[in-house]
This record gives sequence, C-alpha cells and structure tokens, in this order.
Amino acid sequence: MDYIERTIDLARQNVSEGGRPFAAVIVKDGEIVGESANQVAQTRDPTAHAEILAIRQACRALGTEQLLGATAYLLAHPCPMCLGSLYYSSPDEVVFLASRDDYAPYYIDNRKYFEIDTFYDEFGKAWDKRRLPMRYQPSNAAIAVYQLWQEHNGGERSATPVTG
Repeated sequence: MDYIERTIDLARQNVSEGGRPFAAVIVKDGEIVGESANQVAQTRDPTAHAEILAIRQACRALGTEQLLGATAYLLAHPCPMCLGSLYYSSPDEVVFLASRDDYAPYYIDNRKYFEIDTFYDEFGKAWDKRRLPMRYQPSNAAIAVYQLWQEHNGGERSATPVTG
C-alpha cells in the first residue's frame, strides 16, 4: 500500500465532506494501525486534529502509549500540539508531505493566542511571559497526588520507561 497516497486521499475526502485539509496515517510492520482526517470542524473539538486521532487509534490498536517502530505519515508539518503528541508517543519517524510555507498561500488558522508564525517562540518563554495568561498557584495537595503515584508504583518516578 502507498501510505503517502492514503494520507492524501484521507485529506482530500475530508475537504470534500466539509472538513479541514489535514490527515495522518500511522504504520507499523507494514500495516496501518491508525489513521484519521482532521475532525475539528465536524466535532467542534479543537483537539480533534488528524495526528491526535490517529495516535489515539494506533495506541489502542497496539495496546501501548508508545509508537516505537512506527512511522507517522502526515499531510502537513504538525502544529505545536500535534508535534508535542508525536514526541510523547515516540514513533520512529514522521514523514510530512507539505510544509507550512507550502500551504500558506491556501490555508491559515489563526486564533486569539495562536499565530503559527510566532507560536513556537511562546514555548521558549517563561510561563509568566507568554501571551496566554497563566498563573502559578502552588499547592501541596497537588504535589501529594504525585507522591501517592510514586508510592503506588514502588517508588519509581518514570511513568513510561523507554524500550527498544
């Protein structure tokens, strides 16, 4: 199967059905284990990006939260949320078919605190210097939840040891 063509077909079909022009296909051992088009417009869920939905499907199919040994095919360079999810799920490789510069003449999605041209700069800023108002309210009770987690896990701190 041509996974690049499958990714393009999913995105093309989504646009034809009134959705946004994004899709993701995740492959492991020559089999598609997760795939989706962007479903934000259809569901009114701002987290229903193709990459997120495909990662969820692949992880359920594989019974793991890590996509070691997998390749993710994306119609476009991932947004910051999806890039974070890809780092977190750890596929072996991500293949994207269009850069932001490639599709910028045809598509843009700016939000109140999100402009793609400046958003990555926000990550490098201290939390109290970001455009999105944030407030740190320390809580010993919140830290106690993490202490409880560590106790329940035999004193271990690592939630997901890297394997492979």
